[in-house]
Amino acid sequence: MANLFVLNFPTCSSSLRRVSALPSSNGSGPVILELPLEKIRRPLMRTRANDPDKVKDLMDSIQEIGLQVPIDVLEVDGVYYGFSGCHRYEAHQCLRLPTIRCKVRRGTKETLRHHLR
Repeated sequence: MANLFVLNFPTCSSSLRRVSALPSSNGSGPVILELPLEKIRRPLMRTRANDPDKVKDLMDSIQEIGLQVPIDVLEVDGVYYGFSGCHRYEAHQCLRLPTIRCKVRRGTKETLRHHLR
């Protein structure tokens, strides 16, 4: 059984937000974290428009049963970048939810450059 550990993240108000994370079975893979929306950079956000019907359906689902699939986030040097989960991210914004569940994996600046191509 995996060990549960707790991480603290600063929020805009300079207080710490407590979140739980489960490490991967081998200790080197992604972790699941609840991150503040404002801490996730969305560098490709303007490349296409989201489907408003899909966002609305997700909003309804999230309100009823919560987010079922975390968004994928790349962490490079302490900065979080989101490249997928655009509809889920927008649904959280529309619902004015302060955080979103993320599958976070660490990467290098070279990995980030690859995602930005």
